[in-house]
Amino acid sequence: MRKFKTISVFLLGISIFFGNIGIGFAQKKTAPIAITKIEPMHWWVGMNNPTVEILVYGKGIGEAQISLNYANVMLEKVEKVENPNYVFLTLNISPWALAGNLPIVFKKGKQTLSVSYALKNKTSVGKKGIDNSDLMYLIFPDRFANGDPTNDVVKAMNDTRISRQKDSLLIRHGGDLQGVIDHIDYLKNMGVSSLWLNPVQECNQPFESYHGYAPTDHYTIDPRFGTLETYKTLVDKLHQNDMKMVMDVIYNHWGNEHYLFKDLPERNWIHQFDQFTRTNYRSSTLLDPYASQFDKTLMTDAWFDKHMPDINQKNKHCAAYFIQNAIWWIEETGIDAFRIDTYPYPDLTFMNNLIVAIKNEYPTFTIFGETWVTGVPTQAYFTKNNNIKQAFQSELESVTDFNLYYAVRDAVSKDFGWEDGVGKLYLTLTQDFLYQNANQNVTFLDNHDLDRILAACGKDLEKMRTALVYLMTLRGIPCLYYGTEILMDDYAGPGFMYVRREFEGGWVGDKNNKFMPEGRTQNENNMHDFIQKLAKYRRQNTTLQTGKLMQFVPQDGIYVYFRYDDKKTIMVVANNNKTDKTIDNKPYTERMKGFTKAKNIISDEKIDNIANFKIKANQALVFELQ
Repeated sequence: MRKFKTISVFLLGISIFFGNIGIGFAQKKTAPIAITKIEPMHWWVGMNNPTVEILVYGKGIGEAQISLNYANVMLEKVEKVENPNYVFLTLNISPWALAGNLPIVFKKGKQTLSVSYALKNKTSVGKKGIDNSDLMYLIFPDRFANGDPTNDVVKAMNDTRISRQKDSLLIRHGGDLQGVIDHIDYLKNMGVSSLWLNPVQECNQPFESYHGYAPTDHYTIDPRFGTLETYKTLVDKLHQNDMKMVMDVIYNHWGNEHYLFKDLPERNWIHQFDQFTRTNYRSSTLLDPYASQFDKTLMTDAWFDKHMPDINQKNKHCAAYFIQNAIWWIEETGIDAFRIDTYPYPDLTFMNNLIVAIKNEYPTFTIFGETWVTGVPTQAYFTKNNNIKQAFQSELESVTDFNLYYAVRDAVSKDFGWEDGVGKLYLTLTQDFLYQNANQNVTFLDNHDLDRILAACGKDLEKMRTALVYLMTLRGIPCLYYGTEILMDDYAGPGFMYVRREFEGGWVGDKNNKFMPEGRTQNENNMHDFIQKLAKYRRQNTTLQTGKLMQFVPQDGIYVYFRYDDKKTIMVVANNNKTDKTIDNKPYTERMKGFTKAKNIISDEKIDNIANFKIKANQALVFELQ
């Protein structure tokens, strides 16, 4: 996610805000015991890491004396911080501890309050991880389908506006988790095997709360999307259909309506400046040998936007809070993967610690980070065991491959040249040696921040099909953005709002139901079926999942590459020209030796002589060699 062009107002100046906090720190010693939040709300026995740090929040709670008495659980630390409304408790839960309700006793003067803290048994449900066999599908929850109109407006929240008018793309439309549940069969039939939703945690901001990227409660599903139980039902139903769930999480910033921001535990839980200071978005400064510290600090510590305070993960309690929150969601819901928003911006040592902690509990869990950067070296810098000689070594095994996205976009929108058209795609792939395993990268044609692929193709359906061929046959884990299959064709526009339109048919009363063939146009059905056929073939052939890749230098606008293993050889031919071409296969003998025939996997046409054939302008063909 990049900056949002919002219409929100930063209600309090930073200096005034922290002045208020300073006043707020002074509490009367006679104030009664009050607990507003305990996070995490519960924990598990049987975890590989025996300790958990519990945040307790309430007026003056830091002045209380705290104790517990539970077999095989020790209160290892009680840490008070500068804000007396917080206290941090470290529990050590031995392997012999049993699940049950652990009483934590708070005493303050003559007052005593006992809180029952639940310890549950750790489970191994879910957590499958995503891999190269998957086809991911990205959904903007507010714009996909409204399965429960009763949660469209929650009066207690800061933003109660809802409208489906064409000029209301920056406010909520009512899509929710139940709407996704209702269409699992549609997704499965299309060939989708894993689902990534844009953030579903509470985003109680007064403006633009629909996008979810300014969370205000890290332990709550936004009630306008549903409940924690609704989310767990969605995960369970996906697993029952042999599908997986990816959760979108943010560690770089939160919303300025978050209680942890409005009443900071410590002043250094966020990065502070004399006045609002925006990040420079320059990830390249982190590996630039000539970078100034000024530019590096702007990159990592300055804010994304006025309503998105930048979190300081170097604070030990802050770091523990987010690491435990990540583990809590995995264990509580059984999700299979995280997509981490704005990965280059948080403290990278913290990000490594987060990944190591997750992998310690769930070795097969998948974590991929959004790396919206320019240049393969900069992107590879954030991946594990990369071949870039830098002091920092990342633990992140997978990234969103923006640089391959740029290359595919150019391959279908620009004329062929040394570094243009398919020339750029070829050159981008030549740099895969910088990764330990580029096949783990998540590939895509568009997303919630980018022009729709059909728009990038100039509304040319043949070019779009070519882009889809690249997505489904090149290395990586492919991801489709919702609506691609029904030819949604908008440019991003201000605040990226135009690429976040509704999926028609997801609301009662929609003129057309695009989830059904009869609700789609002929062109839409053709594209839907094209994607379905590619997805099915890819799912059934490990050659396109884990097979080797060999590409040939593009000649005269013709780009040819092969995916192959011991089972099959698949040949892809793309024509980056405005005219039809006849292909002579002599240059490709190295990979075609022994093959004389082929099957077109889209048309099912059989070719008896593969020595030469014709290909239309801007077309890509996929052959299974025989």
